[in-house]
Amino acid sequence: MVKEAKSHGLKRISLSEKPTSLITNNEVINSSWKAQIITLFPEAFPGVLGLSLTGKALQHRIWTLSTINLRDFGIGKHKKVDDTPSGGGPGLVIRADVLGPAIEKALSHAKTSTPLVYLSPRGKTFNQSLAQNWSKTEGIILICGRFEGIDQRVIDHYGVEEVSMGDFVMTGGEIAAQAMIDTTVRLLPNVIGNQDSLMTESHSSGLLEHDQFTRPDDWKGKKVPKILTSGHHGKIESWRANQSKSNTKKYRADMWEKANPINSKG
Repeated sequence: MVKEAKSHGLKRISLSEKPTSLITNNEVINSSWKAQIITLFPEAFPGVLGLSLTGKALQHRIWTLSTINLRDFGIGKHKKVDDTPSGGGPGLVIRADVLGPAIEKALSHAKTSTPLVYLSPRGKTFNQSLAQNWSKTEGIILICGRFEGIDQRVIDHYGVEEVSMGDFVMTGGEIAAQAMIDTTVRLLPNVIGNQDSLMTESHSSGLLEHDQFTRPDDWKGKKVPKILTSGHHGKIESWRANQSKSNTKKYRADMWEKANPINSKG
């Protein structure tokens, strides 16, 4: 008998005085998807990941979250983690002999297939397809950069994958890490009760989602489209499919061109 998926959509959790209690510190939970974060600011986690669907799934250990404090591997009395760029220039660069041991610690708690990712503005752009790929792995290791970045030798030695949130620069990777984890965790089994909803939302099929409506049927003279209250499921699905196409053409011409390269001008 197949166990019915548990939905956490209507449940709420509140902020605790110590939200980091959701951090497992690499507790071994074999069935969980495991996220490890290398960061100078472990106190930033779980952040929004401790709320709503991701937070409830974290409590139920559908996934686990561990932080590795980069400062613990710092050099000297003051635990120095960075130094000036070789060849001169502004800013600071995270040292290879600091980040390397932190990565080794993360790898020691991960499967060999676990992606090792550096959140970098020069990386490939994060998208739904990448999140889907990550959700099918054992977990992920995310390196949150700071300053001018990290020593290139670390990237080359460990074969680190570079991923970006978009064409902009942030002060660090912590916010981006939370966004990427949220996107990935919601795709895990039993996080969202109605798994069918994942198949119809924006980006899941290369198109944007159709317009959404709910009660009241008449609001300030604007009515819900009659087709949606007709009870005719076939016509409703057809309407939604057409809406999805028209919304994609209207709001994201680039997506529409990729989905329909021949008829993109139609």
